[in-house]
Amino acid sequence: MNQYQLPSQEKKPEYVRTNFDGIAKAYDRFNDWNSFFLHRVWKDWVVREAKKCVPKAKSALDLCCGTGDIALRLWKEPQLDQIVGLDFSEKMLSFAFHKIPKDPRVQLLLGDAMDLSQFKDGSFDIVTMGFGLRNVSDLKKCLLEIKRVLKKDGVFVNLDVGRVRPAFLKFFADFYFFKIVPLFGYLLYGKENEMFDYLPHSSKAYPDQETLANILKELGFQNVRFQNFVFGNAVAHVATN
Repeated sequence: MNQYQLPSQEKKPEYVRTNFDGIAKAYDRFNDWNSFFLHRVWKDWVVREAKKCVPKAKSALDLCCGTGDIALRLWKEPQLDQIVGLDFSEKMLSFAFHKIPKDPRVQLLLGDAMDLSQFKDGSFDIVTMGFGLRNVSDLKKCLLEIKRVLKKDGVFVNLDVGRVRPAFLKFFADFYFFKIVPLFGYLLYGKENEMFDYLPHSSKAYPDQETLANILKELGFQNVRFQNFVFGNAVAHVATN
């Protein structure tokens, strides 16, 4: 029986940072294995949808950018004059620096998604986030910071885990997420890193699709909707400011 306990909200930021530093070297391979390469398709969708929502966007912020997957996709959009990737794991960022070609349009910054005070109100047309929102210590505070730095009519696109729909598939999805996915991590790193227990367990403390949509609406976001992938194993929320 797995007795893993999630860290407290107070300890969560340092816990997540330390453990993400520890898995940075093979994080991309882990994502490929555990999603059967589908995370690449979902991230393509995030950038395509953001561009569709704000066709004349000039600036984009990718929060919890990790190794730079979404930031790289944003860089490939020539109309964007400013792309900022921000993450609080220095080792994750080091891989993003290698992945994204040097370009004056791109800044990769060490920073916390909970504190975006280095950016003025209404700084960005687009804010994206990939599998990062469930790792913050205060979800609503983070979302309010995102709303603050978004321009009027700007768009926030968030990709993260969801709840599987329909219900009869939930058993199989939970078995895969809680039993099989950690095995991929152990094959890559050994059992000393707790991140592969944290990742599935953190999904249980994260709002389901409908709840997160309602939170976004309560905080003042407009035109909130979501797109399920693989029966809701992953989900993208789209909201305008």
